[in-house]
Amino acid sequence: MVNVSKNKYKAIDLFAGIGGMRLGFEKTGFEIVYSNDVDIYACQTYRANFGEIDERDIREVDIESVPEFDVLLAGFPCQPFSMIGKRDGLDDPRGQLFNEVIRFLNTRQPRAFVLENVKNLIKHNKGETYRFIKSALENAGDGYTVFESVLDSQNFGIPQHRERVYIVGIKNPHKEFPFPSQALNGVRSTVGAILEKKVADKYYLSQKYYEGLLAHKERHAAKGSGFGCEVLNSSGVSNTIVCGNMGRERNLIQDRPISMNKWGVRKLTERECARLQGFPDSFKIPVSSTQAYKQFGNAVSVPVAREMARKLKLYMRQQDRLIEKKDSRPLVFNSIPVLQRRNAIQRIPLKTRST
Repeated sequence: MVNVSKNKYKAIDLFAGIGGMRLGFEKTGFEIVYSNDVDIYACQTYRANFGEIDERDIREVDIESVPEFDVLLAGFPCQPFSMIGKRDGLDDPRGQLFNEVIRFLNTRQPRAFVLENVKNLIKHNKGETYRFIKSALENAGDGYTVFESVLDSQNFGIPQHRERVYIVGIKNPHKEFPFPSQALNGVRSTVGAILEKKVADKYYLSQKYYEGLLAHKERHAAKGSGFGCEVLNSSGVSNTIVCGNMGRERNLIQDRPISMNKWGVRKLTERECARLQGFPDSFKIPVSSTQAYKQFGNAVSVPVAREMARKLKLYMRQQDRLIEKKDSRPLVFNSIPVLQRRNAIQRIPLKTRST
């Protein structure tokens, strides 16, 4: 564990994906000293933008070889808990990777941690999964106080409805952790603001394919279900982007008619998905379209991570000031003769000598 310091707080980035959490924390002044992910394509994107990442299976990492850090960041695999898919939770091998977070906390005992996962984690298995996870976190590393909150990306300056649970653990907290509720400037955005002006024809749906989507939607509507494709309102926000086709088909754009689609309906481009997650246009996308859509669908929204980092930094600074104030408090022995005072100071244990 890193000692109290006026230098930058140091963090590690586990299950790092393409670096959404890292970007947010770096923008707030944190230094990322170690990153890890096992997905070779995610690592390709991460390395193109940050220069380094450890691609080993996290279960093979010798934690003692990891540089010192104050904060552990992790977006541990969310698919086992997602509303999309089987939702096998901790029975899924990916869900069991949560144990690696505990291993890091037990071994290094950082001051704090920030975890991100799908909203459904809280309710999975009638809440039993999260109760297990929270208990494990509270008992890791000689003890943490754990706080959680569901945050929606659309409240943080990007036009995407994306609810994710953020879990914060603090050692010896002086108060509750104050989760952010929105971006610091309070500015909201719309889908129209993230659209590219020139889009290649390859992004437009064929007439036949789009008609098939409409028929599929009508069948579900007849059953009283809201499933199916959706064309976004440019003055509104998008639905959650995810790594599968369903996420793209619920986030369609209508602009210029072309020969293959008289309605002018198309899917979002890779860059538009990046913008919906708050990644800057300077962010490099070195992978295929298939991988890019998957990566941005799995990513942490950068503006949310930034506000979480800002709140955590302020919180840790407050803790530091309280510790410094306590350590600088003078000893008062005015009524004790000088010799007795000297002997008293010598008898004070090191742990309490400065209190």
